[in-house]
Amino acid sequence: MPAATAPAQDAKVGGELHLPDLRIEGFRGIDALSVSRLGRVTLIGGKNSVGKTTLLDAVGVYAARGSRDSISEVLRRSEELTASVEKETGEKALTPNYAALFHGREPSQGSLISIGPLDKAKRLNIKVRSQWEGSHIYPDIHETDGDPMLVTEFRGQEFEPPAAFAFRRRRRAQQMELPPPPSPIHCELLRPNTIDNRAIARYLDGVALTDDETRAAQALNIALDGGVERIAMIGEWTDRAGRRAVAKIKGHSRPVPLRSLGDGAMRMFGVALALANSQDGFLLIDEAENGVHHSVQRAYWRMVLQAAQEYNVQVFATTHSWDCVRGFAQALADAETVKGAYFRMDRRGGCLRAVEYSEEDLAIAAEMLIEVR
Repeated sequence: MPAATAPAQDAKVGGELHLPDLRIEGFRGIDALSVSRLGRVTLIGGKNSVGKTTLLDAVGVYAARGSRDSISEVLRRSEELTASVEKETGEKALTPNYAALFHGREPSQGSLISIGPLDKAKRLNIKVRSQWEGSHIYPDIHETDGDPMLVTEFRGQEFEPPAAFAFRRRRRAQQMELPPPPSPIHCELLRPNTIDNRAIARYLDGVALTDDETRAAQALNIALDGGVERIAMIGEWTDRAGRRAVAKIKGHSRPVPLRSLGDGAMRMFGVALALANSQDGFLLIDEAENGVHHSVQRAYWRMVLQAAQEYNVQVFATTHSWDCVRGFAQALADAETVKGAYFRMDRRGGCLRAVEYSEEDLAIAAEMLIEVR
């Protein structure tokens, strides 16, 4: 893994945060947003459609250093696609609509996306350019039809553009020796829906026969009040049922399907596995409360905080739930060596802002039932 982009040491334990603070400009629905302090685990509240998921997408693009795949995945998930025709073959295809990556959806030359720390020099920038003549990367490429292109800039160095809006291939560019892209930061994303079997298999393969596998089983026991002894994948992808996870339950002679234990158990198990597979990187959790009962939110977040610290993972999670916020605040009060943060995204007068709460403010809000979502 690459070195952290900006230092921000926790008070009593080692490990630096890749993002001690955050600035996003011009990315999809976020015109401009600044957050002055992030934690080892940062929980994000706010109304529907205010931009919480967009913030997670922005962090993912930053972690991938603006790679073509990361940008395309963001656009495909939101079905921002456009019909295009390959000029050489005449084949039709749905390709990502790169214009939708920019705030306002109609970028022009000079339009800019900027993601990263508050320190401007350390951010990832994605720019629109329509003229390449004289570029120090592409001195021999000339645009002839006016289609704009994207160029990625990081730490003062420009890299191969992630894509053309028209998604054309430029063979001359492919033949040139281009500067290598910057090393990405490992990043895992958990969407609101239940984790699928392929992701479970990948995560389990990463922790098989280690203490991390035991931790994942312990996460299941938070939801199930104990009883889970072991987890395994059975079957083959070629089987009709495919590979699937099963659990050995105390007192049962045969393993039971993991999904039969409920959405809450699956959510906690997936989060624990994703944490173990995100060492030294980011874990993004959309709608972190999904399936998790209010009575175990405190234990759930204690597990997340402890694992994030041990694995040196920086976690960003979104929520709509007061029980989730309260459980997070209680777990933070229990954790003496792990720093967390909470802020609410709010749009007032057309301007997006982050309403930030200190740990003390959050603890008081949780105790006094003060609305902070």
